[in-house]
Amino acid sequence: MNIVGVPYGVAPARLVFKKHHKKALSNASTDIANSAELILRWVSGSPFQGAAGSGQSDLDVAKGLHAKHVLEHHWDSWITSSDFEWLAARGINTGGSHIVSCRLKQIGYYHICALDPSILTRTDFDGLQHVFEGAWSRLVAAVVTAQSFGIGVLFDLHAAPGKQNKDSHSGTSSPVISFFNSRFNMQLAIRTLRILVTQLIALRAHGPVFDNIAIQEIRKIDSGFPIYISDCWMTDQYADFVAHLPSSLALTCIDYHLYRCFTSSDISTSAAQHTASLVDRNDPFSQMFSRVSEKLAASGSGLIVGEWSGALNPGSLQGTTDEHQERASYIRAQLDLFELYCAGSFFWTYKKEWPGDQGWSFRDAVENGIFPEVVGMIPVKDHVGLSADINARKVTARNVALGQHVSYWARFPSYYEHWRFEAGFDQGWVVAYDFFTFDRAGQVAVSELGFKGCIAKRKAQDHIREYGRSNNIWEFEHGFSQGVDVAKHDFQHHYC
Repeated sequence: MNIVGVPYGVAPARLVFKKHHKKALSNASTDIANSAELILRWVSGSPFQGAAGSGQSDLDVAKGLHAKHVLEHHWDSWITSSDFEWLAARGINTGGSHIVSCRLKQIGYYHICALDPSILTRTDFDGLQHVFEGAWSRLVAAVVTAQSFGIGVLFDLHAAPGKQNKDSHSGTSSPVISFFNSRFNMQLAIRTLRILVTQLIALRAHGPVFDNIAIQEIRKIDSGFPIYISDCWMTDQYADFVAHLPSSLALTCIDYHLYRCFTSSDISTSAAQHTASLVDRNDPFSQMFSRVSEKLAASGSGLIVGEWSGALNPGSLQGTTDEHQERASYIRAQLDLFELYCAGSFFWTYKKEWPGDQGWSFRDAVENGIFPEVVGMIPVKDHVGLSADINARKVTARNVALGQHVSYWARFPSYYEHWRFEAGFDQGWVVAYDFFTFDRAGQVAVSELGFKGCIAKRKAQDHIREYGRSNNIWEFEHGFSQGVDVAKHDFQHHYC
């Protein structure tokens, strides 16, 4: 369960609906792994040197030698202000400036024990409050620091009570999964979410049975709070679930994780073949993204890729004559796919303790040219003060789109209100340009609207309040979507 946090002040809608991707000098996002949160040994091994047991999980570290000192030293040194500064200079944010977002991932329920020590009672972490009581203050400090660089934060409650999967990144090294068959654990997870959301709101944050209850509880605290739900790699099923949630103008987003380096099929597939399948819009995977994206947008929701990387198994690179180019092409193919169908994406992970891993380390990928230096719209001409020209082009584009709309639907005789399409197009264009010109002072890249379907629903409600209900509100929403898309092409053509 993921929630968005943006500290201090009522965050403008742009901070919630802005795209959570792009890269370098644009609107990019990355995962800030192994900071004040659950740690992964393969990303940063130092904290595990004195760990107990198998030495693979947070619980092993917490039961090991000098655990409190080890963890707090790691939290204080792994991600610092200079890291956020580096990200901001390359266009990462979850708000309205460069860096679309960072994801403080993977938070365990035990990381908020400073807010309520009883959260650990009768859990695997019972008695370890002294080890984790310093985590929450560091999480808050990270949010504040991120915000100072114009970077928003996505919180991911990744380690649930009792473990939601068998892996060590669920908090313990035990293979036993008891979250789903324990009423106590599920209720504790709901309680954890309530505490977390309440605290984020106190910071002025803005931003299936279990999921239903969790969503309801969070909405009780703040009806407009954006929520991201993992699809458990059952994307179509979860898209149906989200699409059939009770009608709401609040954002509920599906979070997909894309990796092509773990399975036997991944390993036996060459890097070039991986890239080709991502580029092919007739490939079943691309078709799934298209199908799900359309369904979610129609319901006012959206699709993001909450984790992806440039990592390829060595087996996929056997016989490669230019490994650097293969990796770069693979990353480019993913970015293009996300641009087409997703509201955003988060590269996993920001950096590793050991330099050189261009597949998993965002910093290494950028600095070695594997990740594009520029992704997104970078204006080369000033558009300030040209509102009359922009409006004139809007009218021309709207008339063309309206003519095509009328011509198409004339083949299906019925009662239409094409003026609603016209109104929607105007709104979409204006909103798109509103994002392009938002918070541009000192910034290189422009902001973009990511969650188009959700904003279309909100604007449609405004339209209904002004002009009344109709069975043809879909025309307004279609017009809005086209207006956003055409405005983007217009901005690229005239200013980039």
